[in-house]
Amino acid sequence: MEKHTVCIVGLGYVGLPLAYTIAKAGHTVFGYDVNEQRISELQSGTDVTGELTNTELQSVEIQYSTDPKIISEANIVVMAIPTPIDTNNQPDLSLLEAASETVGKHLKTGTIVVYESTVYPGVTEDICGDILERNSVKECGKEFFLGYSPERVNPGDKEHTVDKIVKVVAGQTEAITDTLCDFYSSFVTAGIHRAPSIKVAEMAKAIENAQRDLNIAFVNEVAILCSKLGISSKDVLDAAGTKWNFLPFTPGLVGGHCIGVDPYYLVEKARHLGMHTKVITAGRETNDDMGKFVAEQIHKHLGDSEKSVLVLGLTFKENVPDTRNAKSHDVIQALLQYGHEVEAHDATLTKAEIAGEYDAVALLVPHEQYMKDTAKIINLAKDGGVVYDLKSVLQKSDVEASGRTYVAL
Repeated sequence: MEKHTVCIVGLGYVGLPLAYTIAKAGHTVFGYDVNEQRISELQSGTDVTGELTNTELQSVEIQYSTDPKIISEANIVVMAIPTPIDTNNQPDLSLLEAASETVGKHLKTGTIVVYESTVYPGVTEDICGDILERNSVKECGKEFFLGYSPERVNPGDKEHTVDKIVKVVAGQTEAITDTLCDFYSSFVTAGIHRAPSIKVAEMAKAIENAQRDLNIAFVNEVAILCSKLGISSKDVLDAAGTKWNFLPFTPGLVGGHCIGVDPYYLVEKARHLGMHTKVITAGRETNDDMGKFVAEQIHKHLGDSEKSVLVLGLTFKENVPDTRNAKSHDVIQALLQYGHEVEAHDATLTKAEIAGEYDAVALLVPHEQYMKDTAKIINLAKDGGVVYDLKSVLQKSDVEASGRTYVAL
């Protein structure tokens, strides 16, 4: 195995586990991030995201820095930069562009710059390549090279780690693809998929999460219909799920920095090409409106007078302290507009105890800390109050036996 000197640019939920895995495979690894607090934490051997244990983090040698000069040490630079959307649901490439500018200023000849961020087809070559070229004063494709290998990790998932997920790899040339396939195969045990071009790899990544978004949008629409029919969506999905080829998706709030974001990158690229995306856009609209529907369900059981509501869970998924694009906030805003008094608690963000009794308790993110004592969750609602169970994780019989009203999506 050829040993490389690698610089990971961006040390968040994607970049840090990747740096750890690469270092564990025997490569020399540098980690660069503009966040001084993040670098300080990592230098002290602590990962506040919880993706790595302190033992794992301290078991490998990674040189962390906020000084971009370390980028020039690497012959492979991996870009693990967030690609969010703005308030108008337009792709926001500003972080990726700024990082590319920084890398370009510290790029040594012969370096391969690999992008792992989710983008629409053409961003790596047409936008980032141009930025690197202008800032390095080097010719792209001759003095430095581009690659694309999209991240596919699932934050908080300790089973499907970066080394256990098939890696899609594409390079600017066949020779660069060869080098990158060899590099990634040195630490990815699940295998490598060699994509024929960077644009193919970019498109493949974008549609992965768009597909999940559409499937969830379908069951969300089913859940809305079931609610209007007065039947349980869980009961319906359990029955339908007995068929061998029924896809096991469940309704819920779709947030985070992937599923709720990536489809908009496809929508934007289609717009550039004069195409209107009907299916992708419809799925996004359905999922974007679910926060309001959840609040409506809770409000219907509370009546029009002001009531107290406790919202449990502010992150975009359970057991992860990440609030990016979390949709619990949509529920809270809608409840406030109905005139209710809302308090919120998240077990991954605070150790504060929950106190008091509420007219309604809405369990939106079932963190394991909440699930250890479901009776406590139920009893936070007043006698005769409402317990709203977004993910249908509580026992309906337990809630109703306690004298509370059980409501689920």
